[in-house]
Amino acid sequence: MEKLIRLLHEGNYSLVVAHGEIRTFSGRGVSDLYALSGEDPGFLRGASVADKVVGKAAAALMIVAGVSELHADVISRPALDLLAGSGVKVGYAEEVPHVINRSGTGWCPLETRCRDLRTPEECVAQIRDFMNAMNNR
Repeated sequence: MEKLIRLLHEGNYSLVVAHGEIRTFSGRGVSDLYALSGEDPGFLRGASVADKVVGKAAAALMIVAGVSELHADVISRPALDLLAGSGVKVGYAEEVPHVINRSGTGWCPLETRCRDLRTPEECVAQIRDFMNAMNNR
């Protein structure tokens, strides 16, 4: 995991995933994680992940995909609550009450959508709806 964390920081990536090979990503929000879970879900099953910011939506995607371990530079309390008991080994540098939006004026839109949901599967359905709406703009 130390190698992934170092790569995350040195390469200024937003996401690093290792499962045999290492893949790096620089997308915003959950876009890369969401795309990877749809395009190559087998790569995430049992993978190790280093991520800059993990909110409840990203946590849900990782749980459903079967990620085995996660390091987050910043993780939200709702994400930690969802990850508890999931079997994902979690490490992080900083815990925050929630992920904020890009403008710093409130909650991240996906953190808001997933706030009151109880299961990862419910969250993934909300993420799918959100991503479809974003792609249809």
